[in-house]
Amino acid sequence: MKKSDTNNPRTGGKKDTANEVEGHFSTRTGRWVLFATVLASSMAFINQSTLNVALPALQSALGASGSELLWIINGYNLMIASFLLVGGTLGDRFGRKKILCAGIVVFTAASLACGLSFTTAFLIGARVVQGIGGALMVPGSLAIITATFPPDRRGRAIGTWSAATTITTVAGPLIGGVLAEKGLWRFVFFINVPIAIAALAALILHVPESIGEGASQKIDFTGAGLATLSLVGIAFGFTSAPEYGFSDPRVLFSLIAGGVLLAAFVFVEKKSSHPMLSLAIFRSRSFSGANLLTFFLYGALAAYSLFLSLNIIQIQGYRETLAGAVFIPFVLLLAGMSRWSGKLVDKRGPRIPLVAGPSIVGAGFLITGFAGLTGGPADYWTTFLPGIVVFGVGMGLTVAPLTTTVMSSVTEKLAGTASGINNAASRVAGVLAIAIMGSIALISFNNSALDRISDMELPSGVRYELEKEVSKFGDAGVPESVPAEFFSEIDRSLKYAFVDTFRLLMYICAAMAWISAGLAALLVKPRPRPG
Repeated sequence: MKKSDTNNPRTGGKKDTANEVEGHFSTRTGRWVLFATVLASSMAFINQSTLNVALPALQSALGASGSELLWIINGYNLMIASFLLVGGTLGDRFGRKKILCAGIVVFTAASLACGLSFTTAFLIGARVVQGIGGALMVPGSLAIITATFPPDRRGRAIGTWSAATTITTVAGPLIGGVLAEKGLWRFVFFINVPIAIAALAALILHVPESIGEGASQKIDFTGAGLATLSLVGIAFGFTSAPEYGFSDPRVLFSLIAGGVLLAAFVFVEKKSSHPMLSLAIFRSRSFSGANLLTFFLYGALAAYSLFLSLNIIQIQGYRETLAGAVFIPFVLLLAGMSRWSGKLVDKRGPRIPLVAGPSIVGAGFLITGFAGLTGGPADYWTTFLPGIVVFGVGMGLTVAPLTTTVMSSVTEKLAGTASGINNAASRVAGVLAIAIMGSIALISFNNSALDRISDMELPSGVRYELEKEVSKFGDAGVPESVPAEFFSEIDRSLKYAFVDTFRLLMYICAAMAWISAGLAALLVKPRPRPG
């Protein structure tokens, strides 16, 4: 038997256990790798799925406006999108397990701060820190799996990871709904603590360290700073536009500055000897195609998840517990199909599922948009369920093949960077989708609501109070000062204004999904190879 190299500098004088277990999907270490990475990834997935259901309760408790609600989401997404690439590079250089553990610690500490928030501003600040922890945490999971399992078994391993993380995520909306309905929305953040403890224990005790050979010795903090500032500028511009107008100097300056800084980021990355975003990695058509697909599809997914949750709770009148259960068919379909679609990639390649999947997802968005103002949960089976089922089938065909394509298009030493880029693509897409589509939503809702009440003969003071309420978006209610004879009509007007806005957003989401399918057909090769 060959002795391990105890002087190997890549392992700090320890056995390179990752090499020993490589290819052995059923070994004890392989199972621990999947267990630990599933727990770590689930923290991020549960965080978002749980929060979406709890947002209405959180908004009411803190008195957040529609714009502030968007920042509670995007404060986290901005940081994770900006620093994911740094997180992947740090993992390749210093050790994926070390960086993953550090990310879990930061993420969990920020989760505690989120749960203790008593103002919207403090919560947004804590979410920013949480995003930094997530940026260190998210890339490591897939990079560790890629370093452990060989290409011929990687699809099955990633499919198992996808299915398992989805199964854990199904608890998110259910738990979030129960907690929000009981007035315990703060525990949406506190539930990360026990998961973090279990993940850290598994990582420290059972998961081998792995480092990307040839990883850069320098970290591109300049690139990370430019990426962050550019996204902040663009997001602030679009999120503030409904309140100030696109002609406002603050909005114009933010959008222009964001665009200039984005161009500067690309220039710096092109010239840097240690870029955060290595443009050379995009020479792979399949890698480029997979990330473009991710950008459009996951941007649509971010908007869909947020606005559907607000719709069914604030407009359709679902209790939070029932709202959490609305997504169960989607999650079960995704969980049930992910491992199968991973095996399909191993046998047939990724192009077919990456064209068919997003096409079906787009149909699901379109069907969901057809639902108008319903009679509540009793109408769920004929209004929202059909679109959610179609959406689930499409995502079940897409998730594992997409992830496998990304990780199989690069060499193992770039696994952390590739994972970071793909995750960053989805997060950047989410930031921009929520900012841009959030801006469209706020403007559309404001115009539709005020247009519907414009013909009502209301006192000027009452009309002013209504205009203030409209800024709350889905949480807008009829002020107590409204005369009784107008109450029902105004309530219906506000709800129909939201439904009109939601339908417009679903049409946009469908178009984005179909664009992603077209990109897969054009760019993804039948059998991606590293390069």
